[in-house]
Amino acid sequence: MGGPDGVRGRFEAPPKPWAAGHRGVDLAAPAGTDVRSAAPGVVTYAGTVAGRPVVTVTHQGSGTPPLRTTYLPVTGTVPVGTAVAAGQVVGRLAPGTGHCADGCLHWGLLRGGRYLDPLALFGAGAARLLPLGGG
Repeated sequence: MGGPDGVRGRFEAPPKPWAAGHRGVDLAAPAGTDVRSAAPGVVTYAGTVAGRPVVTVTHQGSGTPPLRTTYLPVTGTVPVGTAVAAGQVVGRLAPGTGHCADGCLHWGLLRGGRYLDPLALFGAGAARLLPLGGG
């Protein structure tokens, strides 16, 4: 089960782009829950990927290439091209499939084709320490 913060599965970067890993965070929620954009942006995709409904929001001004957040299984409620504010509803959680079969939102964050920990948007991602001397 999930922790007290509602996080049921944490981000685990794959060692290679094609390798196993968990490319997002699973948040406990029942089907029908409103899903809100984590930051301001534009809905750039609302459709089906691998049989699951997905909504993607692209966050302009977040660097090059811009950050994108993904939400699944989520049925979009606003048209592609719609500008959204942080916290604005972008869809509703659909009945789960796969590892979210018992009710959760899989929330992802990408820059280009690279997956990142979405909790880092809120300063809650995993800490990474670099060796002294920059090596």
